[in-house]
Amino acid sequence: MKAKVGSLMLVPNTLDFGVDSAPPDIRDVLPASVIREAARLDHWVAENAKTTRAFLKRIDAVVPLGRAIQAISIVELPRPQKGVRGVAPPSDLGALLAPVFQGHDLGLISEAGLPAVADPGAALVQSAHQAGVPVMALPGPSSLLLALAASGLNGQSFAFVGYLPVDSTERSARVRELEALSRRANQTQLMIETPYRNDALLTALVTHLQPGTRLSVSCGLTLPRGFTRTDSVAGWNATPSVLPADVPAVFSLLAG
Repeated sequence: MKAKVGSLMLVPNTLDFGVDSAPPDIRDVLPASVIREAARLDHWVAENAKTTRAFLKRIDAVVPLGRAIQAISIVELPRPQKGVRGVAPPSDLGALLAPVFQGHDLGLISEAGLPAVADPGAALVQSAHQAGVPVMALPGPSSLLLALAASGLNGQSFAFVGYLPVDSTERSARVRELEALSRRANQTQLMIETPYRNDALLTALVTHLQPGTRLSVSCGLTLPRGFTRTDSVAGWNATPSVLPADVPAVFSLLAG
């Protein structure tokens, strides 16, 4: 008889990183079915083990975990070497899938939002497909799609471009390049930044984009203090905003 193979379960996390002073009730962010699935899993691959344990404590407060947190296996994805983009290639990640070949379902979780979307977990998902492991994506919040929906910009054609260069000269050139692409294709361009550099990115955008380009910032999505502001670049310059340095934000632009 062929041995039972488990599935790779893509488990969404909340968007608050578990550090906000008043995070939303997890039941207001994740479907009940996802909370039940997370509670039963004994094996996890995570971007960060500490934040995963914090996530499981929040789950346990709603649906008791199948076993004590200390007995749950949490293995971190390998971290990229300095100067090397991405994570280990799929061929190096096969060992992380060992529980599924022992008949266990394996949870994959990011620090926030959907795993494998703007997230290194994509390499493990690719490895699972190559090994013939079933992959199940569970529903949950995505900051990128929530920001796009709230922006009022073009939701029919859009692209996520990740992080912009930190170097000011390279960043300004990239901003102008994305604006030209947006204008040519009528395509919304979405990007993110490390929270403590939120204001630096906003300054670069309002400085180097054309006055008529529309710019949207969604900050602290799903948090009580979260907001989305969409305005022309001229409007942003006329009424400046200061972004918090400790809350994730998504930036979107659409050139006319």
